[in-house]
Amino acid sequence: MINQGLAQLSDMFMYSAIAVYAMAFLATAAEWVVDARRARRAAVPAGVAAGTGAEAGGVATLVRPAPAPGGEYQVERWGRIGVSLTVLAFLLHLAAVACRGFSAQRMPWGNMYEFSTGGGLAVTGVYLFLLARYKVRWLGLFVLPLVLGTLLLAVTVLYVDSGELLPALKSYWLAVHVTAAVISSGLFTIGAVASVLYLLRSRHDARVAAGAAPGGFWGRLPDAARLDKLAYRVHAVVFPLWTFAIVAGAVWAEAAWGRYWGWDPKEVWSFVTWVVYAAYLHARATVGWKERAAVIALVGYGTFLFNYFGVNILFSGLHSYSGL
Repeated sequence: MINQGLAQLSDMFMYSAIAVYAMAFLATAAEWVVDARRARRAAVPAGVAAGTGAEAGGVATLVRPAPAPGGEYQVERWGRIGVSLTVLAFLLHLAAVACRGFSAQRMPWGNMYEFSTGGGLAVTGVYLFLLARYKVRWLGLFVLPLVLGTLLLAVTVLYVDSGELLPALKSYWLAVHVTAAVISSGLFTIGAVASVLYLLRSRHDARVAAGAAPGGFWGRLPDAARLDKLAYRVHAVVFPLWTFAIVAGAVWAEAAWGRYWGWDPKEVWSFVTWVVYAAYLHARATVGWKERAAVIALVGYGTFLFNYFGVNILFSGLHSYSGL
């Protein structure tokens, strides 16, 4: 029996979360814009700033006048607003997912809409954990639009009404296997973002070494070594969790269908994802392969996305639970 009141409350919380995520992204973007303007004012040619230097027969040099009053305060204020709104959006998002589950008296992982909203929640949760642990507020500019896009896709394309589970999903293994996969999706996404930023920052550093002007958008990121370390830490955590999800799925398959492995498309692509990320960890441990490892990580994330969207939509099999 579906509790329609809780189902409607879940929808209300979800739309509220989307609105607050959008505001959080705008505040985070404002932080970057204000900081970029402050940085541009911090270094101007002396001849421009004071009308001296080259005109007097000397050499024009760069000086760093004091930033405009309140510049750092404005940056910090927008940053704190962005974080506060992100926390609020996360709580609304959590309430939406919880109400969805309570409305049907089950774990809210029964279809693509629910997995997508749960995965988006995991992404934000991982980001907030890293923010508290490693001070990665800069990551919000790249994470928030991904979460926002995921939720918009969920409510516009993937949405289905709250309902009963398919008979094959009515098992306590749903809470074990699928929850591990949902959390893994959040970690995979953060790892992919960190890998992309590492590659972009590395290329920026190479251009600077070749004589290009420092600074710019990519110059505002942490150094490449820190980005690489963040990506590695996240992937080192998610790999055993994904391994557990696959093993738990195999045990569930044996209980439900009488075999651990049946070459179902979902099983195959889950294993492909596992193999690619195993290759990433091996490459990351190989001297001189950090950039190649980051590319492998992105290939792994691509296989994960195909496993989720492509397999669920394009293929039929025992894991056809998209609800579409």
